[in-house]
Amino acid sequence: MDFAVLIPISLFACIAYAIKVVVDARVRRQMVNAGGSEELVNSLLRDEELRRRHSSLRWGIVLVALALGFGLIQWFGWQDVTPGLVAVLAGATGLGNLAFFAISRKLG
Repeated sequence: MDFAVLIPISLFACIAYAIKVVVDARVRRQMVNAGGSEELVNSLLRDEELRRRHSSLRWGIVLVALALGFGLIQWFGWQDVTPGLVAVLAGATGLGNLAFFAISRKLG
């Protein structure tokens, strides 16, 4: 891979993430300064924390499912990119998302 292409892409991603963090912090500060009820602010912060945890759970489950898919590909010794290989990875991703859905319904 050409690192001359990778560096600007990663720089753009870092700048976009920094802007998102600053905007989110500013919105929170304006909510607190606007004099909204304490219950409203606390519920918004709790909901945001729950969304973060669910996001981490989703990515963890999907990445583990993809790792299992890649493990199956290695175990069967598949070397070429074929529709079957892509189907294994797509199926692993789908199963990971379904597992997250089932777990999140139990938690929520």
